[in-house]
Parts: sequence; C-alpha cells; structure tokens
Amino acid sequence: MTAGTPVLALVRHGETDWNRARRIQGRTEVPLNATGRAQALSAAELLSSSAPAPWASVHASPLGRAIETADIIADHLGLNAPGINGGLWERDFGEAEGLLVAESEARWPGLRDVPAAERIEDVAQRSADAIRELSQTHPGSVAVAHGAMLRAGLALLTGSDVPRILNGEIWLLRLDGSDYSAMKLG
Repeated sequence: MTAGTPVLALVRHGETDWNRARRIQGRTEVPLNATGRAQALSAAELLSSSAPAPWASVHASPLGRAIETADIIADHLGLNAPGINGGLWERDFGEAEGLLVAESEARWPGLRDVPAAERIEDVAQRSADAIRELSQTHPGSVAVAHGAMLRAGLALLTGSDVPRILNGEIWLLRLDGSDYSAMKLG
C-alpha cells in the first residue's frame, strides 16, 4: 500500500432500538432495527465506491449488532463472512448498561467511575491495539465495531480528538510513515 492509502475502514454498527432511545448498550446484546440494516447497506454502498476498493476482508466485534452489520457489508462487497475479533468488543459500561445516556451522565459525569465498568483508558488501549493489529495483518479491510471503543482507540492512535461516531458511520484509517491519521468517509 502506498503512503496515505487507507489501511482500514472502521464502521460503527447500524442502529438498534436502544440507540434510538439513547440507552447505553455496552456489551448487552441488542439487535439491529430496520434503520440499522439500511445504514449497514448504505455503508456497504459507500465502501464499494471508495479506495482501496475492492476491500480485502471484513472483521467484526463478537456482538450480534456488529456481526449483522458486517454480514450485510461483506455480502454487498462480495467478500467472505466476517472474521470475529475479540479486541473489537464494546466497552463494558457496568452499572450504566441499560440506562438512558442522560441518566448515566447525571450519575457518573463523563461516564467515569461507573461501578463495574471498564475504564475508558483501558478501552482506548485495547481498541488501539486491536485496530493497529488489524491494520498490520489485514490491510485494506473493513472492521465493524462500536462507537465508544472506536472513538477511544482512534483518539489514542492519532493523538487527536474524535467526535461521536454515529451508527453506520465510516472512518478511514491511514498510515503515513509511522503515524496514523483518520477521517470520516462521506
């Protein structure tokens, strides 16, 4: 791959009913809704027209909403079923899982110090490690995961703040020399 070529496309899974309600999912299994399936197809269509098309492979978090999104993308791109990558798990939000975002933020500002939750610093490191490994072992691939872990990992890898990643949104990760950069696609 040449410098500046995307080494990974990172996709947040499509919408679930809990996303729509602004409820924290974390590692709770919540399936895609119809909007989420449409977002996955839109992401696949955008990826099919973006460099480095054709994409090499698709990888997903072990959670069902990410796997279903990745299945839709892989099918549309004519690729094998997605590989499951345990490093792409969403953050374990502990006692905040299932609560509305506003309620959780009121109890635990910044979602820090949530009882039984994975520390955001640990999420960032785990995410960055998984993304870095995928970029080295499967360059030119698509990885489907979760908003909090993608945002934390991208921020750590690039040294830049990353805004909230929306359902179905795609971020391209590039490697220039030894430095990563990321930008939203579309």
